Amino acid sequence: MYLKTTGLVLRQTDWRDNDRLLNVLTAEHGKLTFRARGVRSRSSRLKSGCQLLCYSEFTVFENKGSFTIDEAVPKEMFVELRQDLELLSLATYFAQVAEVVAQEDCPNPELLSLCLNAMYALSKLGKPQPLVKAAFELRCACLAGYTPSLENCPVCGGDAPDRFHLSEGAAVCANCQSELGEGVRLPLTPGMLQAMRHIVVCDPQKLFSFRLGEENLSQLSSLTESYLMTQFERSFYTLDFYKSLMISE
Repeated sequence: MYLKTTGLVLRQTDWRDNDRLLNVLTAEHGKLTFRARGVRSRSSRLKSGCQLLCYSEFTVFENKGSFTIDEAVPKEMFVELRQDLELLSLATYFAQVAEVVAQEDCPNPELLSLCLNAMYALSKLGKPQPLVKAAFELRCACLAGYTPSLENCPVCGGDAPDRFHLSEGAAVCANCQSELGEGVRLPLTPGMLQAMRHIVVCDPQKLFSFRLGEENLSQLSSLTESYLMTQFERSFYTLDFYKSLMISE
């Protein structure tokens, strides 16, 4: 049986002599694993559509739950990302996070849209990297079921909390910290709080439309990163590589 679907290549793994296994995020079927036969050979007609971070239309043959690519037509290759190592490494981090969130045979059009919009913001719109990173991380946490509580302090009800409790996922007031028990609490400026509220509830097309000063944006990026790692209880080697590039500048 043949299946036609569009998807984003999240990861590729060399297999046998000239094949690759691709982890592909699709809107209709969630995360799927495709076998690309002979794609590593120079003459392969599948090569362009099977690249990492390429959004392609795939025609695959299904046999007993295994998918083999018959045709791969690229729809968006995000060429600008491939010409800048920092942007490429950041986008690869997004892909690794998405692979953790996505599930097989579980439709997730919102996650696919988030990945594509983030890569578009980096490659086409030239949005600041910390802004795109923070928005992606927090929105991805929400899609994974970790939407933070940001409207009022859960202890006193105050509407201007100035700390963020990572493990509880809640904005709290400094004087109310002890009520939530142990855990890391990071400073939260009014601008950062407003940006986080925007990221959590806004229309997907307006996700990257907020503005923050450089210092606040850097702090927000660190906060959303810490929140994601805390809730997922893991780290990402792609993020480590991206940060090593930033340090070496």
